[in-house]
Amino acid sequence: MSKVAWIIFSAVIVIILGGLVVYSRISNPPVEVGSTDANSIIAASAENGQIADHVFGNPDSKVVFVEYGDFQCPSCGGAFKPIKEATEEYKDKVAFIFRNFPLTSIHPNARVAAAAAEAAGLQGKYWEMHDLLYTEQSTWSSLNGDQRTDVFVNFAGSLGLDKEKFRVALASTEVNRKILFDQAIGKKANVDATPTMYLNGEKLSDADAGQIVQGSSSVLKSLFDKALAK
Repeated sequence: MSKVAWIIFSAVIVIILGGLVVYSRISNPPVEVGSTDANSIIAASAENGQIADHVFGNPDSKVVFVEYGDFQCPSCGGAFKPIKEATEEYKDKVAFIFRNFPLTSIHPNARVAAAAAEAAGLQGKYWEMHDLLYTEQSTWSSLNGDQRTDVFVNFAGSLGLDKEKFRVALASTEVNRKILFDQAIGKKANVDATPTMYLNGEKLSDADAGQIVQGSSSVLKSLFDKALAK
């Protein structure tokens, strides 16, 4: 290839790459969370793909419990049952929010699992999918791309969801924005591991979080009681 041809070829590549960058920024604009209160229930907006925080329990409660979790994380899997037990018992008194914080560098299936929960949420079954992903964590954690998608679609079918709508939603812009938004909120809250839990804006101590991961719901119930008594 002549020198002139190389110059033309290089120029075309630069233009193509520049176009891809511009397209990426237009289709996936940066997530802005500077003015968002990470310690309160976050409403739907363009920033989060019009998908609000998922709240289990009493959204009007003065006690707000937030977990930043990764569906593939073994420690999050350990914390699932005690958190479910405590939040079920206190559902009339406490608001529980789960936010996505997939650690994709060590959990390659975590982000798609987060998308599965959000896609189910678009059909009104967020918490059902949230629970199923944790109870069946061992069945999908080590699968490859096609296998995990098939498993998640079958989960959706078992929950009575429209499987084709679910499959489309897995890769939708709305779901992608929601996950990016949750991650940005988590980073703003200085989350760097999962599960990371906050109660009324105060991060749970490593000791308390560790006991919850080990299966203790009594620790969390005690923290709820103290917060409610204030």
